[in-house]
Amino acid sequence: MSETTQEVRARQEGRLADPDVELRTDPRLHPGLRATFAAFQLDRHAAPPPFDRSAPPEAVAEFVGASHAAFEELYAAVPSDWPDEVRADVDHRQETVSAVDGYEIPLHVLRPAGVEGPLPCVVYIHGGGMTILEAHNAVHRRWSEDLALTGMVVVTVGFRNAWTEQGPNPFPVGLDDCSSALDWVHEHRAELGITRIVLQGTSGGANLVLATTLKAKRENRLNRIDGVYAMVPYISGGYGWSRERKLRELPSMVENDGHYINCDMMDMLVAVYDPTGENAENPLAWPYFATEDDVAGLPPHVIAVNELDPLRDEGIAYFRLLQRAGVPVVGRVNLGLTHAADMSFRAAVPEAYKAAVRDIRGFADAL
Repeated sequence: MSETTQEVRARQEGRLADPDVELRTDPRLHPGLRATFAAFQLDRHAAPPPFDRSAPPEAVAEFVGASHAAFEELYAAVPSDWPDEVRADVDHRQETVSAVDGYEIPLHVLRPAGVEGPLPCVVYIHGGGMTILEAHNAVHRRWSEDLALTGMVVVTVGFRNAWTEQGPNPFPVGLDDCSSALDWVHEHRAELGITRIVLQGTSGGANLVLATTLKAKRENRLNRIDGVYAMVPYISGGYGWSRERKLRELPSMVENDGHYINCDMMDMLVAVYDPTGENAENPLAWPYFATEDDVAGLPPHVIAVNELDPLRDEGIAYFRLLQRAGVPVVGRVNLGLTHAADMSFRAAVPEAYKAAVRDIRGFADAL
């Protein structure tokens, strides 16, 4: 064995080093997450779907609906309180804005009680692969409240998921809803008592904030966005790629596959978001495929990724793209964390959660 081969192997982690590794045996895992995942029996390799995206559409939809229900149940059950925590009040009201097709998009508007403006604003777009999860469930509501308690107005967008019980809403429905919501917030800056607008999203929500920004540039409407903060972006759509392509382009898909989430399950979400595959390399559907020309001139960004996430490397790739194009951008890699843990597992990783909230507020202040 050559010294070069030994050096390469020394850098391998997760399933690249040991194909049988699970979260419970991965030494990189944050100890708070280790305990929480064990309590919820999530510390083993995430089970793949019973079939792939070539199954009949009704079977794929049924599986995605079951995934929605399972994650909603987890989010309702996972502990979120900190010991001896005393919470301030948050004012919450709901607005609606008309989508391009007339649908009424719900917006949850939160601000710290008794705090006068003007304040910076975060337009928050939730995760779930643009396909599942509710905008105002227990985890997303707490996240929005905590952002508001730093002294910001938070507008949480109830965009239409690609999967709903009423039927599908494939790309670009969710993206158009987010763009319409952003337009409304921009047009109501004075009424909302806001100054700067930061688009912030996690996972599929990060896809939508990046895509909304790309769309705004195409439409000469970048004045609506002062900054973009994307956490663990789900932006390649490449979860069904061959192992060889994953290793060549985005090896974290192999390294961390099955750590909380797996590529086979994410590919089912892709099948619902873009059923025909005609948008597989459309940057508005999958920002990973944006070019330097697409992103040149965009407002400042933060791209945050997590070490034990299958999506880690696509977020890093987008950071590199922004950097090459001269966009002001900061990149963060959170060690020991799985996908979106610093947003969704508040009690398990309080330091990481607090740091993320502080950083978003600091980013808004620095614009």
